[in-house]
Amino acid sequence: MMEYRDLRVALLGAGSVGSQVAALLLEHREELAGRIGAGIDLIGVAVRDLDAPRDAEIPAELLTTDAESLILGADIVVEMIGGLEPARELIRLALTSGADVITANKALLATHGPELFELAGQVGAQLYYEAAVGGAIPIIRPLRDSLAGDRVVRILGIVNGTTNYILDRMDREGDSLESALAIAQQLGYAEADPTADVEGHDAAQKAAILASLAFHTAVPLEAVHREGITAVTHAQVVAAREAGFVVKLLAVCERLADPETGEEGVAARVHPALVPATHPLASVRGANNAVFLQAEAAGDLMFYGAGAGGVQTASAVLGDLVSAARRHVIGGPGVAESTHADLPVLPMSAVTTRYQVTLQVADRPGVLAAIATLFSEHGVSVEAVQQSVPTVTVDDGREVALPTATLVIGTHAATEAALAATVDALAASDSVAEVSSVLRVEGVAS
Repeated sequence: MMEYRDLRVALLGAGSVGSQVAALLLEHREELAGRIGAGIDLIGVAVRDLDAPRDAEIPAELLTTDAESLILGADIVVEMIGGLEPARELIRLALTSGADVITANKALLATHGPELFELAGQVGAQLYYEAAVGGAIPIIRPLRDSLAGDRVVRILGIVNGTTNYILDRMDREGDSLESALAIAQQLGYAEADPTADVEGHDAAQKAAILASLAFHTAVPLEAVHREGITAVTHAQVVAAREAGFVVKLLAVCERLADPETGEEGVAARVHPALVPATHPLASVRGANNAVFLQAEAAGDLMFYGAGAGGVQTASAVLGDLVSAARRHVIGGPGVAESTHADLPVLPMSAVTTRYQVTLQVADRPGVLAAIATLFSEHGVSVEAVQQSVPTVTVDDGREVALPTATLVIGTHAATEAALAATVDALAASDSVAEVSSVLRVEGVAS
């Protein structure tokens, strides 16, 4: 059998993940060659600063600032730069030159994915992106390949390790959001500017990728409803635990019927949610990620593991690298992305789920009946009500009830539009002093 020539690999970027990719590739080069059937030659690493410190040592002779020349001499290009530009133009250059591309760039894929996949298909190249969602967790390949013949119905994902770490500390250690965030920053889980994580931008990018892949439909980032965790309070976390829930930032991607036409569509959203303590996602601790997937034939599937970290993410990148290299050895065009279902992407108002609404109300007769009427008038069915009357301790040691009561109202499934109208009516009611919080409930069987 004729030996295949060594495959030339160009690496763009040598940050925490890129430097680990280079180190592992150099360390395991011979072992990887045995799996591929051809040698792997790292021909260079493009960086902005040749003298910058690296998380892993890279031979100086491999470093270059000339990314374009490096790309044009490669069979496989690994993009670890991040951001939109120049990553997009460099990937376009790589694809049009005939190279396969591996990326972990979730922001780029969520924003320009359809354009790049179309270009790859036109030139017969392949764009791999296992590391873009969930770090080391293998979720892209199972969705794209293993479940290609099934019908994915719903995805619930904890896809941001920073926010999961913060919410977990709030639950288990009793921290406030601010103190949990400060600890996450000290440990390196959160950036100095944590906006992308705590405001849900990172999770929304991943939700757009997962929804597009799972439903074979292009789901643009701007169609993903996004809420972060900055409004989550310690009191909400404690109340959730007492009620048998935990608070998680979830990416939810699902098939659903358009309430106006009845036709099938898809929706993607990111927001804090109450998850039953008995649900598998409730046990996801620390900075770990997990994706809970429901398919018609396969049933419920759970993917769990490290969602970030240089070495962990590098593992997913090297998996893609082996796949790309094998394709070169075997031959044949790249496999195009399946986005031919072209289902309509529905707005948040079309989503149906359960809710928990917490109200501060006047403590007087008839209030509960008036509030129940408001829910009924807007088509939201109440499942359970818990009432408590807070007290204060006065100077002589007596506990005195406050003039307001706290109502925690759990609903049956309702549309987002109906719930929003209900909340507006509650806020305008003379019986309601404050709508303290509204949390969606996910992971409860219908």
